[in-house]
Amino acid sequence: MPTVASVPLPRFAVVDVETSGLSDQRHRILQLGVVVIEADGTVVEQWSTLVRLQWPLQSVGPTHIHGLTRPMLRGAPTLSKALDRLAPLLHDAIFTAHNAQFDAGFIVHAARRRTDFELGPRLCTLRMSRQLDPDRHLSHRLIDVTERYSVDLTAPHDALADATATAAVLPHLLAAHQIVEPEQLAPFFVQPKRPQ
Repeated sequence: MPTVASVPLPRFAVVDVETSGLSDQRHRILQLGVVVIEADGTVVEQWSTLVRLQWPLQSVGPTHIHGLTRPMLRGAPTLSKALDRLAPLLHDAIFTAHNAQFDAGFIVHAARRRTDFELGPRLCTLRMSRQLDPDRHLSHRLIDVTERYSVDLTAPHDALADATATAAVLPHLLAAHQIVEPEQLAPFFVQPKRPQ
């Protein structure tokens, strides 16, 4: 009896955003980072950008956390230009983030008037990590997950550093869940937020 060849895992576009606050309705993206990887962790491409404020006195929020200031963002690309660059990196890859609901929420809100922007399924490494610890004995913050898998997180709350660390953790999580085919990812997708 012939065997059916398994479908290989796709690429993953691992994304992180730094923002001026926690609400994707009221706050804004200040920095975007993305690392596109193969399932084994091989980096295909990486990119990051700061994002210009919409108006000069717009709040940058918790500088003590993300380290971003208004002067740093002054010459940065507009959000529209940043999304132009992000869109092709997401093409033919699964959007992935540590707390995908948060990162995807900001990106979807930022791209809400665009017709050329679709995230597709949203894979959550936070959900993957938590499901390995059903009794919640461990912390699943990115900094703690990276430590568990001996992954360097060089600059927490820098979008590219966080995306790079999440990308390095992902192959460990795929292996821990014994994921080798795309349909096995389904339990770890998060649903798009309902419009408010």
